[in-house]
Amino acid sequence: MIMKLLLVIGVIALVYFLFIKKKPEVTQNKKNKSNDKPASNDMVQCASCGIYCELDDTILSNNKYYCSQECVDKG
Repeated sequence: MIMKLLLVIGVIALVYFLFIKKKPEVTQNKKNKSNDKPASNDMVQCASCGIYCELDDTILSNNKYYCSQECVDKG
């Protein structure tokens, strides 16, 4: 009688752990989620002339990226 009870409890526990219990979600690295701005090696489009430049080479003005001071003056 006790063996049958232990077997039933074991089967119920097995079904619970395999199918019902939520598995932990895989989260992305905090570095990738922490900032919404592009990474330093990303290419961004100039708001004035439309060419693409590396983020390190651009000028940020009024939340827009520009490739040169001339484009900043135009825009």
